[in-house]
Amino acid sequence: MTSKPKTWRDLAQAKPAVFTIAPHLPFVDALAQGILHDTGDDPLALSTVTVLLPTRRACRSMREAFLRLSNGKPLLLPRLMPLNDLDEEEVLFSSFAAAESAEDIPPPIAPLKRQLLLAKMIQEKSDVRAEHAIRLAEELGKLLDQVQTEQLTFERLKDLVPDDYAEHWQVTLEFLETLTKAWPKILKGEGAVDPAEHRNLVFAAQARIWDAKGAAGPVIAAGSTGSIPATAALLNTVAHMENGAVVLPGLDQNLTDEDWSAVDESHPQYGFKQLLRRFEVPPSTVQPWPLHGDSARLSRLGTQISTVKTQFVTEVMRPASTTHIWRTIPSMDSSAVEGLTVVDCPAPREEAEVISLAMREALTVEGRTCALVTPDRALAERVSAELKRWEIDIDDSAGKPLHKTPPGAFLRLTAVMVAEDFAPVPTLSVCKHPLASGGMDTAEFRKLTRRAEMSLLRGSRPPAGLNGLRKLSGTLTNEKAEAEAWIKCLKTCCGEFEKVMNKESVGLLEILNAHMAAAEALAASKDSPGPLRLWAEDAGEAASAFIAELAQYCEALPPISPLEYPALLETLMSARVVRPRFGKHPRLHILGPLEARLQRFDVLILAGLNEGTWPNEPAPDPWMSRPMRAKFGLPAPERRIGLAAHDVAQSMCGPRVIMTRSEKVDGTPTVPSRWLMRLERAVEAADLENAFRRENHKWLPFAKELSAPEAYDKSEPPPAPKPPVDARPRKLSVTEIETWMRDPYSIYAKHVLKLRPLEPLDQDVSAADYGSLVHHALHTFIEAHPTGPLPKDAFKKLLKIGDEIFDKEALRPGVLAFWQPRFERIAEWFVNTEDARRHELSQSFTEISGAMTLRGPAGAFTLTGKADRIDRTKDGRITVIDYKTGTPPSDEEVTAGFSPQLPLEAAMIAAGGFEGVPKGKLDALSFWHLHGRNDGGNEHVVDGETEALAAEARKGLSELIAKFDDPKTPYEARPNPAYAPVYSDYGHLARVKEWAAGEDES
Repeated sequence: MTSKPKTWRDLAQAKPAVFTIAPHLPFVDALAQGILHDTGDDPLALSTVTVLLPTRRACRSMREAFLRLSNGKPLLLPRLMPLNDLDEEEVLFSSFAAAESAEDIPPPIAPLKRQLLLAKMIQEKSDVRAEHAIRLAEELGKLLDQVQTEQLTFERLKDLVPDDYAEHWQVTLEFLETLTKAWPKILKGEGAVDPAEHRNLVFAAQARIWDAKGAAGPVIAAGSTGSIPATAALLNTVAHMENGAVVLPGLDQNLTDEDWSAVDESHPQYGFKQLLRRFEVPPSTVQPWPLHGDSARLSRLGTQISTVKTQFVTEVMRPASTTHIWRTIPSMDSSAVEGLTVVDCPAPREEAEVISLAMREALTVEGRTCALVTPDRALAERVSAELKRWEIDIDDSAGKPLHKTPPGAFLRLTAVMVAEDFAPVPTLSVCKHPLASGGMDTAEFRKLTRRAEMSLLRGSRPPAGLNGLRKLSGTLTNEKAEAEAWIKCLKTCCGEFEKVMNKESVGLLEILNAHMAAAEALAASKDSPGPLRLWAEDAGEAASAFIAELAQYCEALPPISPLEYPALLETLMSARVVRPRFGKHPRLHILGPLEARLQRFDVLILAGLNEGTWPNEPAPDPWMSRPMRAKFGLPAPERRIGLAAHDVAQSMCGPRVIMTRSEKVDGTPTVPSRWLMRLERAVEAADLENAFRRENHKWLPFAKELSAPEAYDKSEPPPAPKPPVDARPRKLSVTEIETWMRDPYSIYAKHVLKLRPLEPLDQDVSAADYGSLVHHALHTFIEAHPTGPLPKDAFKKLLKIGDEIFDKEALRPGVLAFWQPRFERIAEWFVNTEDARRHELSQSFTEISGAMTLRGPAGAFTLTGKADRIDRTKDGRITVIDYKTGTPPSDEEVTAGFSPQLPLEAAMIAAGGFEGVPKGKLDALSFWHLHGRNDGGNEHVVDGETEALAAEARKGLSELIAKFDDPKTPYEARPNPAYAPVYSDYGHLARVKEWAAGEDES
């Protein structure tokens, strides 16, 4: 007669009752199967069981496991309760009910309220901005949690002798002593405790209840590593209860006693080592969780993994001090690395493409599941985007920071817009946001925004504020009504918010109320109120809850400067994560390491396996250095590495595991994760090189083909349009003639296609603006003193003119500090040069316009121009002068016709094209190089006979006109690369980078 298989309660008679589920088994399915077998056919017995799991996601996975095992049949499930380990940096809101405890446990303080109260304390003790205080408060809150988690007290601060540390750490220690003495009093006044302390109290109370009275039904604590002392104490209580048991995930029983003694904080089994030491149980006596039921079902769940593989993973994760054993381990069977693949990718883009291909391939097998697990959120977003090429919509279950969601970004941008006085970039960022409608039809609001952008916001920065925009709109001739309607809309929505932001100091609640009113008004459309649009869907609900909580607690902060508000809001929002309520794909998942724990998938992709990413580098602690933490009693960062190593070790035991990394990130070479390097060494030691797969040769070519075009023609010629003659320009300036020579395509784009470049937003002053200001100053000076000797204070007068022009432009101090000294040196050189010339001059003509008409095959062609300066001497000689703050052209360029400005101006003088300038002998063409360096400037006279150069220029222009009057002549792009223009507004339209070998487009 066959005896009935033992249940977990049969095996748990010996105390403490500690079990383990091997890493190659699906944890929650095996756990659920054992519980179902124990409860038998009694439909009510299952509901008497309490199962403690690490996270809420593990609880959901457990519910799904029971559903799978019952084939969809309804069940009264066990009581599933999350422990929410704080060692995962989750805020604990424990679901334990300790009402039976005689103690009155205060509630945990709300995390946001605690952060604001700590920020207030920090501001009272130091002179920091509100945003920095908020960030420091967040880190101080983490320190409080860590200290309470480890059940330490801040009285140990006195053991950290300040003289042992650098001066700034001495200041920090004094600061901490003051804060930590005041903080308990503040908590007492709030009638609350810190979340970590609340958890400690609840767990301790629950342990006392179970110790004294036992539990109403079986209690199983499963999946926890017990790395938190309070959790470990609770697990110890459960393990010793009559109907209690602790189930560990993936306890490695392949380790020898020597190996166990060598396990350190960075090892995957370190948490279990500490926990079993508390239980006073050696690893070898921990029992395997009993498995029962349909073995075929277990096969489908992926449990048929060779135990050789788990032994191999043990070798991969061997304690560092015992890795010398790799030299003597025997060869292993190829099943040790079966289903294990490593792919080294050149960069994150290729890594994301490889991962998306692997996930897409998983869908080709019916029922197969696949998950990407990575701590790299940027990589997760890339993969999510890549999957959209197959119309696969998938969310990163780790969530998205609130400030990066549409409503969060809208709130952040509206705050920045008003704080920056409606500067062009933030204003357009708000008005072009999908949520912005300004109370009118969305299409109409966008139309008004585009009109205002073109007429008001492009070019130099407009006057500050809505009133400044209104004044500017008054100067418009076209689209004035549309601009004023747009400004009126912004005024209606944001007027009160602007008034609040203009105050010197304001309470956070006042500014928050004004901000929300403005945001809701801007979000309103013609058919839908603002709140309905702004607070919709998961992200909107999360934003609404955050704002409501902030409004509830914001009185904890003292009044702030309104300019600090946008950064403060963004800092607070960035700590909030919006997670999808429901997964978008039933078989594909993107998870963080925390979310992936205790779950099993047919294909598991571990990505971002580079040092600094996985495991990640510990962030610098602003409150304690590493030696200070160690002396204080806080755990070293290696404990986190150990927890991460446990996640990787568990995952590597899956049926199909793909491990990926990028060899370079942002162009910088990376170092493979320590676990990949260990894997390589273990593969060599176990003689598995032939069986181990590095599938770069498979995935990377596939990934390359994803984006590669089917075919492309490398011989595509440069553009050479041939518009009809009657569409070609019949009037150009002397500066455009140079463009016509160097880059005819630009003339075609500008005068035939009528294309004009948009002026930049928030355009800062450039070298061209500097040149214009210098020209203006010199022109103003010459106009004031056109003839005769210069006044004695000529230098001071020119400086005064320059100062007035610079002041009128309202230049930034940094720009002014750079330009003004240069102008002073230019002014000194100019006055000295001018003074030396004045005895010969009869008259100077500045900024004078002229024109000349030439005949071409297609009719008259007009040449126009404005000369910087034309000087006539007393004996009738004429010099044409061009001011150059940049580098003037060479004589070769002038004589070759590629810089024809001065020769053409001379030809116009000879033809009487400048009204008021009498004819005379063309004496010289001169460039005044006003560089502003030590000597201020220098004069360069073009070598050659001036009248001959003018005649040659006129002849060359006539030939150019005749050439382009031929309909067969194309407007080529850069026909002569040696004389190609340095900059062109139309180079991208000409696709220069596609065909110009060896040329750089500016």
